[in-house]
Amino acid sequence: MGLLPVPAEVRAILLDIEGTTTPIVFVQETLFPYIKDNVKKYLHAHWEEEECQRDIRLLRKQAQEDSSLDGAVPIPLESGSREEDLERVIQAVVDNVHWQMSLNRKTTALKQLQGHMWRAAYATGHIKGEIFEDVVPAIRKWREAGMKVYIYSSGSIEAQKLLFGYSTEGDILELFDGHFDTKIGPKVESESYRRIAASIGCATNNILFLTDVPQEASAAKEANTHVAVVTRPGNAGLTDDDKSYYSLISSFTELFLPSST
Repeated sequence: MGLLPVPAEVRAILLDIEGTTTPIVFVQETLFPYIKDNVKKYLHAHWEEEECQRDIRLLRKQAQEDSSLDGAVPIPLESGSREEDLERVIQAVVDNVHWQMSLNRKTTALKQLQGHMWRAAYATGHIKGEIFEDVVPAIRKWREAGMKVYIYSSGSIEAQKLLFGYSTEGDILELFDGHFDTKIGPKVESESYRRIAASIGCATNNILFLTDVPQEASAAKEANTHVAVVTRPGNAGLTDDDKSYYSLISSFTELFLPSST
């Protein structure tokens, strides 16, 4: 695709994760299947811990709110200490988690349990965060040129730090000046990018946002943020209008920093 010059006013680069720094298949074929395959084992191992019980209480509350939805799975209270009663409750939690994931839901209750499971998996070496090979060298070059680098993902900040802290490239958290998740606002709303700019102390046009999702790019552009759409292997295809409207890169090496010459 050639080199894409970075506008001279850009002082910070804001990165999406899935499909931008990290292959989409890592999320689809590693992270989510790990939850589905291991949730029962995790619950048995950690059931008595307060953190796990908080997760269960939050899932049970979410299940009550979801009770009118088709296919919703209730989570009963334990009625005693019998082993079969515990197994009944644990199976209900497993079924609830599988149901939510089948609908690609992103409830706080589900994300919290997933985050705790991934934390254990990363710490024990069962999972390593996958990073495209061009990412780390490019970020180091950007930082040497004086750029600040931030992450903005729909995944929680904890999940972001786990991915980059236990990555195939080692612990690379030092490369990032900060992290944002959807607590700052949805990625498809322009106000979120204004809040991020205010948080890091710059104007929106001092930021370049890299994402694989045109709807996110559109929201950022509406906030006067510079954008480029990343076309990695496995990413969703772009329409002809998207291809003509947005600047496109297939690798971070295609960004050209005038200030670095």
